[in-house]
Amino acid sequence: MAKINLRPWREERSEQRRKQFLTNVVVSIILGGVLVFAMGYYFDYMKGRQDDRNGFLRTEIAKLDEQIREINKLKEQKARLLERLNAIEELQGTRPVIVRTFDELVRVMPDDLYYSSVTKKGEKISITGNADNNLEVSNLMRNMDASVWFGEPNLSKVTRQGNNVKNFVLAVDASKPKPEAE
Repeated sequence: MAKINLRPWREERSEQRRKQFLTNVVVSIILGGVLVFAMGYYFDYMKGRQDDRNGFLRTEIAKLDEQIREINKLKEQKARLLERLNAIEELQGTRPVIVRTFDELVRVMPDDLYYSSVTKKGEKISITGNADNNLEVSNLMRNMDASVWFGEPNLSKVTRQGNNVKNFVLAVDASKPKPEAE
């Protein structure tokens, strides 16, 4: 028996739908590929821009780091200069004190007493001298104690030498009086 297709339009419609479906699939694949390629290109472009920005930021950060190093060097140099300035000011400020201390050593010295050596280490003054009697050494200690330029004297040694001459060793702290006491 022979097959007779009474409805050829159905096969034509089916064939047309299949062609339409394949066309749609091919167009979708092409559009999907173009879309993937476009998105890849866009992301690569954006990544390149961000890399450029990051490179710019790195160079600017390097410049700022160099400026920070220069600022730190200047701060160190400033600190050294301030230390030197303070040392100079301190030396200038203590210059008259030394002169005044030696002047005061002469003022507190009794008549029959002689200094053979005077040494100063820091604020400590050591005096070695000769006196005719112990009373002169006591007067020296009293005068020093009464002076605003000296602290409390400390007699460490008294020895007799020859004709009733006494050798003594005395230590006293030098102090700077308050401005109103000067």
